[in-house]
Amino acid sequence: MSSSTRSQALTSTTTARGTSRRQFLSMVALAPVAGSVLAACGTSGPGGSGSGGDAVATEWYLSGEPSESITTDAVDAFNKANPDQTIGLTFFQNDAYKTKIKTAIGAGQAPTIIYGWGGGTLGSYVQAGQVDDLTGWFDQNPAVKDRLFPSSFGPATVDGKLYALPNETVTPIVMYYNDELFEKVGASKPTTWDELLALVPVFRDAGVAPLSLGGQSRWTSMMWLEYLFDRIGGAEVFQNIAAAQPDAWNTPAAVDALTKVQELVRAGGFVDGFESVTADSNADQALLYTGRAAMMLHGAWCYGAMKNDAPDFVTGGKLSFGAFPTVTGGAGDPSNAVGNPGQYMSIFSQASQEAKDAALAFFADGIMTDDVIQAYIDNGQVPIVTGIEDELAASDDAEWLDFVYQLASKAAVFTQSWDQALSPSTAEALLTNIEQLFALSIDPQTFISNMNATLGK
Repeated sequence: MSSSTRSQALTSTTTARGTSRRQFLSMVALAPVAGSVLAACGTSGPGGSGSGGDAVATEWYLSGEPSESITTDAVDAFNKANPDQTIGLTFFQNDAYKTKIKTAIGAGQAPTIIYGWGGGTLGSYVQAGQVDDLTGWFDQNPAVKDRLFPSSFGPATVDGKLYALPNETVTPIVMYYNDELFEKVGASKPTTWDELLALVPVFRDAGVAPLSLGGQSRWTSMMWLEYLFDRIGGAEVFQNIAAAQPDAWNTPAAVDALTKVQELVRAGGFVDGFESVTADSNADQALLYTGRAAMMLHGAWCYGAMKNDAPDFVTGGKLSFGAFPTVTGGAGDPSNAVGNPGQYMSIFSQASQEAKDAALAFFADGIMTDDVIQAYIDNGQVPIVTGIEDELAASDDAEWLDFVYQLASKAAVFTQSWDQALSPSTAEALLTNIEQLFALSIDPQTFISNMNATLGK
């Protein structure tokens, strides 16, 4: 993937927009394991039948509420209205999906609809000829494109062409707070990095973890660096990294950010044993809403998940939220945000034409219907659809929805999550080095050297 392609999918200067999150990790395309993986998936390959029986087209999707039920209802409604162009749906846990989809694509046995997050991984699929160019389809279906946030198309674009349909929700990374714990210790929410550090011993002395972190998932730790790099050095620091500029990781801002996050680890800022806490199981969220951690940096999708798992915490005045703290002397614009401009669906190039036609019909009429949009809003999420301000304001979650919408729409720069913006091999190296950085097994300079070695790969 060229540096220009990477940077194109990387950031967006916003006017009315947003984001969402999940990411691909390592490339796993080894043919010997393809058979066992595909057998576990319950699909007969491109255009074949999956969990939907004799479906015309297939889609693999992520398990977990509320999105699982929303997607199931959307597919069921489409299939009922289009019995000759049905979609078969199969669910996987997040990390399992990342492995299975890459193996299936490499083996030529992917589902018709490839669910993903755009950016560098999509670029690798394009380079290998594994997904269809949808530019012409969008030209023929302007109503589909015109109703979606313009910012959502950046990660779907490779070398000026569109290879994926943006859909679902906008989800920047935000700070969550357990208000009961803040009231217990008599503390105010931190607005600066120094204030955040000062709260670590306060909560520790009260027998509470200052910060929840699902460190076993690695990408959760990455969110801390994404914001620190931005707050200290500005969005251009990562823009240069994504463009593979020589020695791009070796900047004063990077050294400062890496040093600061290790200072936070050494101070006991994160929950004890964070290295074994998983995000896929929502264990990190549970630490916040059960009162074992006071704060959490996480994606906006957590609001809907916590509303589902702990409704009293969300609706009972115990949860608050805010933007990432500023860093004194930092060059970054405090309005900058990080996260994902949406989720993305592509068409597997080896699927049959019948399956492709069914998938595209689903793209046009089945994904972001009025019922789907309202379901996302009802679950505390902001769909990537324009003209829904009235619906957001009428929601029981209006305060939260307005916060997310304003954060996303007013960001001077909205940077796509690093492991989505970078190529799969570079993203895997990044996550490995982040894990080691948080484990204090490497120092900032070693991290920088290791990551500089990946530039352009």
